[in-house]
Amino acid sequence: MPPNRHAVLSASSSHRWLHCNPSARLELEFEDRETEAAAEGTAAHALAEHKLRKALKMRSTRPVSKYDSDEMEMYTDGYLEFVLEAIEEARQDCPDPKVLIEQRLDFSCYVPDGFGTGDCLIVADKLLHIIDLKYGQGILVNAEENPQMMLYALGALRIFDCLYDIETVSMTIYQPRRENVSTWVISVTDLRKWAEKTLKPKAELAFKGEGEYCPGSWCQFCKAAVKCRARADAKLQLAKYEFAQPPLLSDAEIGDILGKLEDLTKWANELMAYAQDAAVNHGKQWPGYKLVESRTNRKYTDEDAVVAAARAAGYTDIFKKSLITITEMEKLMGKKTFAEVLGGLVIKPKGKPTLVPASDRRPAITSTGAKQDFTDYKGEL
Repeated sequence: MPPNRHAVLSASSSHRWLHCNPSARLELEFEDRETEAAAEGTAAHALAEHKLRKALKMRSTRPVSKYDSDEMEMYTDGYLEFVLEAIEEARQDCPDPKVLIEQRLDFSCYVPDGFGTGDCLIVADKLLHIIDLKYGQGILVNAEENPQMMLYALGALRIFDCLYDIETVSMTIYQPRRENVSTWVISVTDLRKWAEKTLKPKAELAFKGEGEYCPGSWCQFCKAAVKCRARADAKLQLAKYEFAQPPLLSDAEIGDILGKLEDLTKWANELMAYAQDAAVNHGKQWPGYKLVESRTNRKYTDEDAVVAAARAAGYTDIFKKSLITITEMEKLMGKKTFAEVLGGLVIKPKGKPTLVPASDRRPAITSTGAKQDFTDYKGEL
């Protein structure tokens, strides 16, 4: 099997095909397109791998990328520190734990042709610890019952279970840009039970392209999402309310709609982006729509020439000066120095009351408090 071939049922897409079995085969009909965020994540992984190899006295050449930045240096340093601490912790019970970096893992005994790559594996006498770097900041990733991590664990056990008496698997998501370090622990017995009863039968359906289409939050990164009829049907279910005025809807109906609005809006934006790309790049003509030039703002062709011309005409008050943003200032100074020098000069204003799903981690505020907060918020504007 060529090392660079993509698995039909990859670990990274497992959250999707475990919920929507036929999606894996459907995605094969669409070309891969690497986003800027994905490319930046790849660069961060390469830099983190290099730093870890050097720290463990392995040969490595520092990668160079257009995404190199002080921010990436800081976050990959944090990842390195976390992994080294995990290795030291493993040494408390095992004098010589085995550390593997970017290890190819085969879990095809449960998932047809299934394989993936683990960022870092620490193998000790009783414990297997898998650490996965997530450089993205758009979505908070949780390690609990994370199928990607569980698949990596199954692949690692296939290699090391005969050499070590592993009883427990620890899985950690290290997501520095969200200040998120999530760890979940499961016994090897329970992991294998999940693999046999849940993973294996669903993987067999997914590999054949069988099973039911099931739209949900897992659609977000599906290549077929924008043209998926099942997802479209789910979004268009909102039409059953016939766009009645909010006071005419029941509390249950409003609650149902609120739970779907965010994904509905995202789906609509994806659909518009797909239609526009087809029109601009492939000459597609959509009934009732046309291509036009977007509205733009005026801009100077040569700022130096503008300054010279304005001054020659007697105008001197033509500049605006402002501080760099707080985020830029913190990156410039470093968090510790920033706190020492400017900590007393920075405030975080009270946020505007916002309605969010109950699953949001922020603490709830009372309706009375929200009304006062909203009044205070308007007063600050």
